[in-house]
Amino acid sequence: MGNDRTSGGFSEVTSLPSSMTAIAISAPGGPDVLQPETRPVPQPAPGEALIRVAAAGVNRPDVLQRMGHYPPPPGASDLPGLEIAGTVVAVGPGGDPELLGQAVCALVAGGGYAEYCVAPVGSCLPVPVGFSMAEAAALPETVFTVWHNLFERGYVRGGETVLVHGGTSGIGTTAIGLCKLFDIKIIVTCGSADKCAAATALGADLAIDYSSADYVEAVKDFTGDKGVDVVLDMVGGDYLPRNLACLTEDGRHVTIAFQRGMKVEIDIADVMRRRLTLTGSTLRARSAEFKALLADEIHRTLWPRLADGGWRPAMDQAFPLVEAAAAHTRMQAGAHVGKIVLMVG
Repeated sequence: MGNDRTSGGFSEVTSLPSSMTAIAISAPGGPDVLQPETRPVPQPAPGEALIRVAAAGVNRPDVLQRMGHYPPPPGASDLPGLEIAGTVVAVGPGGDPELLGQAVCALVAGGGYAEYCVAPVGSCLPVPVGFSMAEAAALPETVFTVWHNLFERGYVRGGETVLVHGGTSGIGTTAIGLCKLFDIKIIVTCGSADKCAAATALGADLAIDYSSADYVEAVKDFTGDKGVDVVLDMVGGDYLPRNLACLTEDGRHVTIAFQRGMKVEIDIADVMRRRLTLTGSTLRARSAEFKALLADEIHRTLWPRLADGGWRPAMDQAFPLVEAAAAHTRMQAGAHVGKIVLMVG
């Protein structure tokens, strides 16, 4: 890294351009509002790294932000994109110059749909050995979400059984992969027989077609009426009481989204009688300190298993950065299995 130099108080690996191509949201609306723009290359603040983006993951929150339903937290970039992979080309004042030139993937609060993106150093993880940049970009958002909610908030353990809705989504396919790594049985729901087949091929112990079967009854049949230990739910609304019916005693229900609504009526006496736990979380607005702690745990616990070839993310389709609108169209159509990514450069 003999080309390292210091500019404007931060260290950079080579001379950087002053501008970049980014995908901005011109106005709330459909995929066509995603438009290429020329933006200044951001400069990393203390505790941040500037990454030359090779690939960026596309996630459901990006779609919600584009539609005007999920604004970025204060101080975050207005550009969509919550996960990236690329090369560190600059670090903020006081940053470790040893980071320069390293291949990393990172969880960010926004700004990923661009040629360059700043990320908190604590949220950066090395690209796992043998992973492509596209695969690495498909990791942070869903891995951080599944790890925190299923393993930390739901404190699932080996030998237990979980129910996860949206089995072929990025969250669902990641949950399948991580459960297989840690000896956890996983039941998923999907919207068609083809998607159920895809989820089963990825390792799901049972995939239920919710369009033709009652998933509550299917869960009871599979578990011998015992129920599951944890439900990871992104549906909300009228699914919540049905999810609770799927839980065994001392079961845990973790909510991460509410596509069918935020309000529902439940039987509190049943929650008390069976000692159920209801929890949930959001990730984007959490502090950099929290995300750094989460990243450290993931790095110590999960990353060695990835380096051993234990799991790779299910990849659906890659699009050039300037075709972000087409990527969003595919995600909204619901036909994808696994992760959609944007390739940069």
